[in-house]
Amino acid sequence: MFKPYPTYKYSSVPWLGEVPEHWGVLPNRALFEEIRERERPHEQMLSVTIAQGVIHQRMLLEHSSKKDSSKEDRSAYKLVCPCDIVYNKMRAWQGAIGASDVRGIVSPAYVVVRLREANHPRYFHYLFRTPQFAKEAERWSYGITSDMWSLRPEHFKVIYGCLPPITEQTAIVRYLDYMDRRISRYIRAKQKLIKLLEEERQATIHHAITRGLDPNVRLKPSDVEWLGEVPEHWEVVSLKRIAWFKSGAGFPVSEQGEQNTEVPFIKVSDMTTPGNEIWIECANSTVSQETAARLGAFVFPEETIVFPKVGGALLTNKRRLLRKPSCIDNNVMGCVINGLELQYAFILLQQLDLGRLAKPGPVPAIGEGDVREIKVALPPSKEQIALVVSVRHATDKLVHAIAAAQHEIELLREYRTRLISDVVTGKVDVREAAERLPDEAEEPELIGDTAAMPEGAEEGEGAGINPPPEEDANG
Repeated sequence: MFKPYPTYKYSSVPWLGEVPEHWGVLPNRALFEEIRERERPHEQMLSVTIAQGVIHQRMLLEHSSKKDSSKEDRSAYKLVCPCDIVYNKMRAWQGAIGASDVRGIVSPAYVVVRLREANHPRYFHYLFRTPQFAKEAERWSYGITSDMWSLRPEHFKVIYGCLPPITEQTAIVRYLDYMDRRISRYIRAKQKLIKLLEEERQATIHHAITRGLDPNVRLKPSDVEWLGEVPEHWEVVSLKRIAWFKSGAGFPVSEQGEQNTEVPFIKVSDMTTPGNEIWIECANSTVSQETAARLGAFVFPEETIVFPKVGGALLTNKRRLLRKPSCIDNNVMGCVINGLELQYAFILLQQLDLGRLAKPGPVPAIGEGDVREIKVALPPSKEQIALVVSVRHATDKLVHAIAAAQHEIELLREYRTRLISDVVTGKVDVREAAERLPDEAEEPELIGDTAAMPEGAEEGEGAGINPPPEEDANG
């Protein structure tokens, strides 16, 4: 689609490779100065996110289960002006960096830098959010474990980057902003479609597990709000009558392994991996039988239903089945079915909005006792099997349509990431394309390309939401 630049030179910087011959290659210390201006406690709070860069903190809180945990005394918080670059020292290697469009304050443990000369901040916004820069930030980050890695200002300063002429920076930003808007609109349209399809799917399942298959069946009050009336011959029972529930246990990182495949160790992240929406086939971590026995961790049998029990993941209402005996994390709960058709039980648990039943507090959570007492409608065994078959038949097309839309979204995100990387590092020349673009009115402020952020995408990134340790609190 695009031609490369006429001539290139080797940048002598591995993460950049070859760059256009007329571009500069400079360390960040030559381009940026660190800003430590404080004593602005009444300015609005900002957040530095992996999904979007710098945004108003209120936007992050509106689309998240997180609470504002910033200090009451914000006099030490750092001032951010429009065009400043801000990064989270503990998450820069994951992409928590960006240029700010607004004025506000961030945690004193974050780093604020400002361009020394008249360069385009959004060019560096795009450059610093590429996977290549993230790897370079990881290389320069220090800490005992990945949860403690920190990109200190003195190390940010020695990272080399490329510097096109200001006219090309402007053209690059114009082109990438235009393409980002186009791609984001399409992604949001696909997300709305997914939401509508999911609502139709849930309504189909809800009707099946509360009314059954016979439209003429006589009904009775269930005395349970979410059930309403149910078929007269069904029982209304507590979940403890048909299953038992147990929370998982945490393992120190030193006790976890990737090579030892004795016992999979299931975490919330294993439940959100795209692919099979029912079974968990494998886990990113494992533990040995000896470790599980020594630490007193329960090994859940195969066909256990598992689901998140705390945090934002609880609100997603994800459910999965274990393919093999496994240990589960302490943020996950297991449900072992007793005297109920497994697939019907799985469908039944999918319909329970555990997030709505969670205990109030800064972090949503639900305990074993809470789940055990939830009441459900229980049809006879033969009817359970018929309901499973009927639900699958009625929802198969919806499930495939949802999966297709999700796949399209992933492809678009991958394309956007590659496009940005190629353009900001000079692998392709978009100057002519930028000149031909129509002028467009700016769109309302959005969080990334989604109406609701994917759960877990912003873990630990808010400026006042569980900020990293204040390494430089005294300036």
